[in-house]
Amino acid sequence: MIFDIVIIGAGISGAGAGYALVGKRKILLLEGESQPGYHSTGRSAALYEPNLGNATVRAFNVASGPFLKSPPQEFAEAPLVTPRGELTISDGEHRPVLDALLALDGFGGNRVHEISLDEAAALMPVFRREEFRWAAYEPGVMDLDVHAIHQGYLKGFAARGGRLLCDAPVRRIERRDGLWRIEVGNESVTAALVINAASAWADTVAGLAGLPPLGLQPKRRTAIILPAPEGYDVRGWPVLGVAGEEAYLNSQSGKLLASPGDETPVEPQDVQPDELDVAIVVDWIERRTTLKVQRIERRWAGLRTFAPDRAPVAGEDPLAPGFWWLAGQGGYGIMMSESLGRSLASLIETGELPADVAALGATKRAIAPGRLRS
Repeated sequence: MIFDIVIIGAGISGAGAGYALVGKRKILLLEGESQPGYHSTGRSAALYEPNLGNATVRAFNVASGPFLKSPPQEFAEAPLVTPRGELTISDGEHRPVLDALLALDGFGGNRVHEISLDEAAALMPVFRREEFRWAAYEPGVMDLDVHAIHQGYLKGFAARGGRLLCDAPVRRIERRDGLWRIEVGNESVTAALVINAASAWADTVAGLAGLPPLGLQPKRRTAIILPAPEGYDVRGWPVLGVAGEEAYLNSQSGKLLASPGDETPVEPQDVQPDELDVAIVVDWIERRTTLKVQRIERRWAGLRTFAPDRAPVAGEDPLAPGFWWLAGQGGYGIMMSESLGRSLASLIETGELPADVAALGATKRAIAPGRLRS
């Protein structure tokens, strides 16, 4: 089988790139599992937090905002985002962390402003007020419908002629006569371009093509679901975070979702929650709020893969013409999927980033694979 482009990995990033590229090209989207998005995308309880991450990450977060807030009519039947808001509280020691957040007010049109502890308690009545001095609020933080976004990409990809093949782990990749030959199961496919969107397995996939790794590190992230505390309607609560700490608490479908914000390095795998991480987040909830955790309804873990500089990787490998990377999105892959996929398509087509992405401060150099080998 001959294609113009083969994308390896049908999670949110590969699907987003396929959606951005399909139409004028014959594209194959390969997924090693029986369903797309099994490892990372399908285990994400994502938020649209435009101020999250370093400057490069924030540029892509903001650039995805218009699409996420107002997608094409045929993309999904329901909104991709719903209002949530985020409350960050700070003790005396971590005021500089809060100030750094407040300094981002207005970037990309997103607001973050200081509020009083009285106002904070009205938004989230269960944090231990006596331990904190200041608070900031971000009204533009929203819940993301991860499934709807992922399925929207896949449906749009298929509707415009793209082909998805699951249960198709890649066994070998080699360049022959100016084309890439990819062995999948008992057959092979050929393409002018290969896009490595294999998430935690991206360095492994590169190795199949004889390329050195970029040093991408998969990390475990744990989450739990708790029943709503008696006497509270949590549906309108904002996300709660503490300045200088990674843990957070959020409302989800009338229950509470919490994570310790762990980033435990692991090998690529079907990752499972660690009981110590579960105990850490339970302890955090009971120290930072008045809640008592009596029952955990669900616990799970997912993979988040980071480049050493914590910026995404999107571009052609300088050692292999026609081999493109789309990886290292860390914990930001859902919200940056549209702008990053669109940017990769623009780099392939024109050699430049889209104007809106560049205007926000992102550069080709900041996301190029070669930066990680220099």
